[in-house]
Amino acid sequence: VPAHNFGKSFKEWREGHPHCVTQDGRPYKGRRCARKISDTFNLMEADLYNLVPAIGEVNEKRSNLPMGLISSNAVVFGLCETKISPTTIEPRDKIKGFIARTYKYMDSSYPGHGIISKKNKKLFDSWDKTYPPSQSEILRAKRIYVIQANPNTFITTKAA
Repeated sequence: VPAHNFGKSFKEWREGHPHCVTQDGRPYKGRRCARKISDTFNLMEADLYNLVPAIGEVNEKRSNLPMGLISSNAVVFGLCETKISPTTIEPRDKIKGFIARTYKYMDSSYPGHGIISKKNKKLFDSWDKTYPPSQSEILRAKRIYVIQANPNTFITTKAA
C-alpha cells in the first residue's frame, strides 16, 4: 500500500502541523510532517507486512495508482507481467493474492485510513480467494510475526 494512500488520511500530511517548520521558519507538510507528528503513521509506514522489495522502475510508474484490472494497451514490464495504464495498475497473477491480503491486512489493522476503496473491496476479496497464499508468503508472515508480534490473519487463517 503506497504511503500516500494512507498518508493523506492524516491531517499533518494534508495541512501540516505547528511543529513542522524548517530551521528558517518555513512550514512543511506531507510524509515528513506525518513522520514527525504521528505515531500511527510511523507504525503504518514501518509495518513489515506492507514493506516489500520492488523493481524501481515499476515502483516509480506505479506511484499512487489504484489497483484494478486492465484490459489492454498498458505498459508491461518485461517478465514481471505487471500492467500499468495512466489510471490503474494490475499486478501479475502470481502476486494478486499477496497484494490483496496486504491491503486487507492494512485496512483492518489501521481502520479509518481509507486503504481499500469501496470499488476495490470486491476485487481484493476475489484476488484473495482466487490466489491463495504460497508457501513463501506463509513463511514470510511467520517471520514477520516473530519480529512484529502480530499476525496477518488473512494469511495465517488460510495456512492452518
